[in-house]
This record gives sequence, C-alpha cells and structure tokens, in this order.
Amino acid sequence: MNDSTTSSVIPSQELLVRLERNNMAMLRLSRKLSSYTCEPNNRSCFEKLYELRQDFKSFANRHNQIMGLLKGSKAIGRNLDSEVKKHLRSFKKLESDMAAYLLDTNKYY
Repeated sequence: MNDSTTSSVIPSQELLVRLERNNMAMLRLSRKLSSYTCEPNNRSCFEKLYELRQDFKSFANRHNQIMGLLKGSKAIGRNLDSEVKKHLRSFKKLESDMAAYLLDTNKYY
C-alpha cells in the first residue's frame, strides 16, 4: 500500500517540475515577443502577433489554475492528469507557433 501512494505522488512532482519549466520557457518567449527585434513587418505578421499574445495570456491563466489545483492536492486524479497533459500539448503548440512567427519575420538566425 505504501508503494502505491509513493508512485502516485512522484508523477505529481514530476509534472509540477515540468509545468514550471514550461512556464519559464513561455516567459522567455513572451519577453522575446515583446522585444523590438520581433516586430511584425506585414499584415499577416501583425495578425499572428495578436494571436500569439492572446495565446500567451490564456496559457498563463490556465497554468495558474492548474498549478493551484496541483499544489492543493497531493496526488493527481485522472481528470486533472488529462488537464495537465492537455496543457503540456498546448505548450508545444504555442512554442511551434512562436517559432513559425519568428521565421515569418526573418528574425530567427
């Protein structure tokens, strides 16, 4: 019985670390997006920049919600586990969207 409790807590801690690491990466990308080196140079880049900023805001809000839920419980339930995995997938999508934007603005060298 002790092994089952330990095994359910360890993934929770691993996911916490992974979420925090992803959040730090998002903060760095958000700062880069706000810098003058990533200014849009055409209409489609302006639209993409607006979408990226909205996505960053929603990602940060969802991250704060999930972290609050994770820190409030000792183990991750199935529903929360699926939310965390969905959030990790959204991180990967947002990261690839940011890379595509940087390539479109020719600022990624």
